[in-house]
Order: sequence, then structure tokens, then C-alpha cells
Amino acid sequence: MAKEIPVYLFTGFLESGKTRTIQETLSDREFNAGERTLLLVCEFGEEEYDTDSFEGTEVFIEEIDSPEMLSQKYLSSLEKKYKADRVLIEYNGMWTLDTLYNSIPKNWLIYQQLFFVDCATFENYNNNMRSLVVDKLTNCELVVFNRPSESVNKEEFHKIVRGVTRRANICYEYADGTLEYDNEEDPLPFDVDAPVIEIGDRDYALWFRDFAEDINKYIGKTVKFKGIMGVPKKIKPGCAICGRHVMTCCIDDLEFKGLVCTDIPPMFDLKNRMWAIVTACIKREFHELYGKPGPVLHVLQIEASDAPEQEVATFF
Repeated sequence: MAKEIPVYLFTGFLESGKTRTIQETLSDREFNAGERTLLLVCEFGEEEYDTDSFEGTEVFIEEIDSPEMLSQKYLSSLEKKYKADRVLIEYNGMWTLDTLYNSIPKNWLIYQQLFFVDCATFENYNNNMRSLVVDKLTNCELVVFNRPSESVNKEEFHKIVRGVTRRANICYEYADGTLEYDNEEDPLPFDVDAPVIEIGDRDYALWFRDFAEDINKYIGKTVKFKGIMGVPKKIKPGCAICGRHVMTCCIDDLEFKGLVCTDIPPMFDLKNRMWAIVTACIKREFHELYGKPGPVLHVLQIEASDAPEQEVATFF
């Protein structure tokens, strides 16, 4: 089995700060301690790499002149040629990310995806090339707005980002190198005051965290979500646990987050590890699986379902 190759993906449009950030990253001893690093450069701006300032000498740069060059066979050949331990990609902002996602070898795993923005040109790109902006925002973990002026409309920038993703962190990097993080509180992506609180597949982790932090807000309300049914061996008929595996930041902290369900109809073909859509009223009461009072879902409706596109629930 081929070894896993971590990929650090730097996206953004021309002159957005990708090259400078990669230069600083590879010049940092804490990041670059001699690992054999393949740097794929898919876009060429005014700034060039100063390889003499890189920590160590094991950084190998290959230029990708067109999206047609991207293929699993070619990228695998570069990995083998340089015996790479990891890959950094400076991606061309005018190419869609699906082109890359469909071309990277199966053993290449994207560890981090960042989107860099020139504050002076961002609104122009968003107004005229909205699909490319959405393409870069959808899966990124951090949006870096570079060179903000005093007149920059941070509220509008925040709104544009949150219109695509609620999971990306946002920061502003000033000319002197100082960083300012956007800590504006975002509304929850579901309506807690609706007759039925519907939790989207991508929002389970956010909902469970909010639920755990303020259970009283949900007691007596009806919720609908998709989850995995867990059926303990010694449990009364009509009972199960429904939830999702949640990952906060990495695979090491993967944990099942579920709630006790009761009143599951006898005619429902309940099976362990099946996916189901549950609509239930939340009450606080004693249950043997908790061994104390806790939130119990009284099932009003349940139906078998396919697994969601992303089975592990995350905050990003």
C-alpha cells in the first residue's frame, strides 16, 4: 500500500499572497525540518521563490502550466521522482478545484486548504467570477484577506464568505504582518424556534455542540435529523441510540455523539448500524442507558435512509 502523502493546498487569484505565504512557510524551521517537499506551482505572478532561504535543501519545485497536465499518473511520477514526503500546491485561481480533486493520486490526502484574497480585488472577482470564488471557498478551512485598507468593508466580506461556508475561519493580514481574526458570531444554520428543527446533514456537529452547551433550549421541542442507529444488546424493545461520528479537528478525536431514542414503532425494521431519519420530541427523563436523567428522544416518525455524502460530521 502506498504511503499517505499530506497535501497543503494554497488557493486564490493572482497577486493574492499565495507565493509569499508559501515562501514564509518553507522558510520556517518549525514547518520545514528537512522533509522532502514537492512544491507544485500552477500560477506565476510577479513574486518568485527564493529557494536559498528555504530551511533545508529538500524542496523540489515543479511547474504545472495547464490543467491538462494534472493527472494521477503524472503526479504519482513526480512523487516517486523526488521521493516526496509531502506536497504543497500553489493552485491557479482560474482553474476549478474539481480538476485537481479528480487528478490527485489516491494516497494524496488534503490536510489543509487555504484561500488567499487581495482585499482590493475581491469584490470585483466576486461580482464577475462568482462561480470561481464559490469554488475556492467551499472546502477551505481558512480565508486570509491580505492588505486590507481602512475603508475595507469587513462586514460585506464576512457575509460573502458565510454565504458559502460557515466552517472557514476568517482573518485579515495587514501590510506590517499583523493578523486580525474575524470573531463575529454567526447565527446557527437551523431554526431553533421552528415547529420542527431540521438539522442538515452537514450541520449535525454544530447542532450537537449547541445542544450539549444548552440542553434546556431544546427540551420539549421536536427535532429531525439523519443518524446511525445503535442497538445495545440489553435494551427494551423500541429503544436505540441515534447519532453521528463527530470529528473536531483530526481523526484521533473521532467520537460517536448520540442520544437515546424511545417509542420506535414495532413495525419498523430496526437494525444495528443502519442509517435513519428520525423525527422526535426531546424530553429530559431517567433512562437506563444514561443511568441518570438525560435527554431522551421520543420518536414521532422514523424511516430508513442512505448514508449522507459525508458520514463523519465535522465543524468544517
